[in-house]
Amino acid sequence: MEEIIRMENILKVYPNGIVANRNVNFSIVKGEIHALVGENGAGKSTLMKILFGIEQVTEGKIFLNNQEVVFNNPQEAIKHGIGMVHQHFMLVPSLTIAENIVLGDEPKSGIMMDINKAIKDTKEIAERYHFDIDPKMKVEDCSVGTKQKIEILKALFHGAQVLILDEPTAVLTPQETEELFKELQLLKEKGHTIVFISHKLNEVKEISNRITIMRAAKDVGTYQTEKVSKEDISNLMVGKEVLWDLNKSKAQPKETTVKVRNISLINEHQRELLSDVSFSIRKGEILGVVGVEGNGQRELVDVLTGLNEISLGKIEIENVDIKGFSIRKIRDLGLSHIPEDRMKLGIAERASIEDNLLSIYYDKKDFLKGPFLKAKQINEWSKAKVKEYLVKTGSEKTPVKMLSGGNIQKVVVAREFSNSPKVIIADQPTRGIDVGAAQFIHKKLIQLRDEGAAVLLVSADLTEVMDLSDSLIVFYNGKITAYFEDASKLNEHELGLYMLGIKHQSDEEVRRCMYD
Repeated sequence: MEEIIRMENILKVYPNGIVANRNVNFSIVKGEIHALVGENGAGKSTLMKILFGIEQVTEGKIFLNNQEVVFNNPQEAIKHGIGMVHQHFMLVPSLTIAENIVLGDEPKSGIMMDINKAIKDTKEIAERYHFDIDPKMKVEDCSVGTKQKIEILKALFHGAQVLILDEPTAVLTPQETEELFKELQLLKEKGHTIVFISHKLNEVKEISNRITIMRAAKDVGTYQTEKVSKEDISNLMVGKEVLWDLNKSKAQPKETTVKVRNISLINEHQRELLSDVSFSIRKGEILGVVGVEGNGQRELVDVLTGLNEISLGKIEIENVDIKGFSIRKIRDLGLSHIPEDRMKLGIAERASIEDNLLSIYYDKKDFLKGPFLKAKQINEWSKAKVKEYLVKTGSEKTPVKMLSGGNIQKVVVAREFSNSPKVIIADQPTRGIDVGAAQFIHKKLIQLRDEGAAVLLVSADLTEVMDLSDSLIVFYNGKITAYFEDASKLNEHELGLYMLGIKHQSDEEVRRCMYD
C-alpha cells in the first residue's frame, strides 16, 4: 500500500489552554476510503482542519508522499491536491452550478469570465465521474443531494486527489446516500483517496476500508473495518461498553395535547412554505417528522415555538389557541424546545453553564428573595443539573462555549427538560454529537414520554427517528404526504421514497394523524 499522507505526533493547543489533539498519529494510503470517528470533541475535525490548512499545529509534522509539508492556509493544501467538503456547504446560492465549480479558477475571455467554457468544463468533469447535474442550474434551486455533488466536483475541479468529507450524509435520504456511496466507490477506483468523517457507524462499516478511532484528543488505533464490529467501534470511541438497547416500551398515548389544524405559512415573496398542515400529538407519544431538508420541517418548528406566526389555520396547546402568543407565553403553557442550531438559538455562548441553565427559570419562586436571586440555591441547582445530565466540565461557572458540542447539547437538554414539560419540540436533538451523548438524550426523551409528555421529534437521522418515534409523518413540499401509525414497521428505503416525493398517501390516509 502506497502511503500518501502521514501526520506524526500532532499536538494542537489553543490559546485558552484546551488541547484539541495530543500526539496524534494518522496516515492514509492511496485509493482507500478511510473513516475517522470519535465522540464530539475527540479532536477529529481539528486534525482534518490542520491537514487542510485551516488550523496550524502546535507541534508535529505532516508528510505528503514522504516529503514534509506545511500548509499555512487551505489554498496551499488545495495546490497539493487536498480538498475538503464541509458539513455546511460553502456554495454561493445565487450563482449557477458551473459558476460555483470554477470559482477561484475561472476561465477568462478577456477580463470577463468565459461562461461557455465554465459550462463545458463542468460538463466534462461531471461526465468523467458520472455525476448527473445541470451546469446552468442555480444552486439555490438544487436539492441537498445535488449540493453535495457540487461540493465534491468543485474539489475535484481544483485538483483534489485526497477528499476530506465531513459528515457527508447528515442531511441525505437513504437513496441519496446510496447514490453518494456509488460515486465515492468510483472515485476510489479512479485512484482518489477519501477521508470519511461520520457519526453513522452503519455507514462507516459499509463504505470504509480502514477506520481510525479518536478519543479525548488522542488516536486509539487504526483498524481494518471488516475486523471491528459497530459495538467495538462504539466502545473504543467512548472508552467503555456502550449498550445499544433503548429499553423503549410501547407507547400508551392519552388525550391530545397539541392540535394543528389547516395551518399555512406564506413568506414575503408569496411562496407557500407550509400548506394546509394538520396533525395532533397526544400525551405519552413521540411523533416523528421526516423530510428532505427544506420541505417545511423548520417552518413547522418555528410556528409551534413562536419564532414565526402562521398565515392561516389554528394551533392549540392544552386547548389554548396560541395565535399571537409570545415565545414566553407559549413556554408558560408547558412547551420546551431543543432548537436545530444550538449555537444560534440554544445558548448564550459567552455566558456560563449556570447562567444558560437559569435563563428560563430566573423568575422561579424558589430562586427569588424579593427582587433578588438566591445565588446559593441557584448554584446548588445548577451543580445538580450538571451532574444529572453528565456535562463534562470543571465547573458550572465555565463559559458554555468552552464545552464540546455534545456537552453544549446536554446543557440545552438539561435546561429544557428540567421543568416537567408537557410538550417537547426536539429539532435535530443529536445532530453532530457523539454516540454517548446521543444515547443519553434518547433515553431522556423516552423517559419524559413515559411520564406523559407529548414529543415532536424532527430529525434528519432516519435511524434515530425510526428508533424513537411511536408514529411518524412525512413532509414533502410543505405538506404532510404520509402518516404511519406504527413507526417500528417502516424501513429506511421505503421512507426515503416518501421523502423524495416518489410515493405519497391519499388525503384520507394522511388525515389519520388528526386526533380530537
